Amino acid sequence: MRILAMIAALIVAAEHVGFLVLEMFLWQSEAGMQVFGLTAEEAAQTATLAANQGLYNGFLAAGLAWAVLRGNREFTRVFLLCAIAAGVFGAMTASPTILYVQAAPAAVALVLSFTQKGDRYN
Repeated sequence: MRILAMIAALIVAAEHVGFLVLEMFLWQSEAGMQVFGLTAEEAAQTATLAANQGLYNGFLAAGLAWAVLRGNREFTRVFLLCAIAAGVFGAMTASPTILYVQAAPAAVALVLSFTQKGDRYN
């Protein structure tokens, strides 16, 4: 289960790298506008905000990957809880879909992180 917990957390980190790319680099592209249901005008007006949000997703991905690769489950859990909180807030304020795309995978990874005793993966 240790490996499964680590893989699940790394998948969440990879998801957040994907969010970074969408929000920082693809926001005003056809793909970005389609994913977020934006018009070209809406995308142009919100591009700076989206880039800032993408940067935060990048920090979350980096922290989560760092924690997993260092073998520190306590920090992994902190970053997973941050991803869950962001997903719940996003679902409440932006789109309910965010609950399933962001919060649910992080919640699964968090549960899996409790499948082994101790504060380290090794």
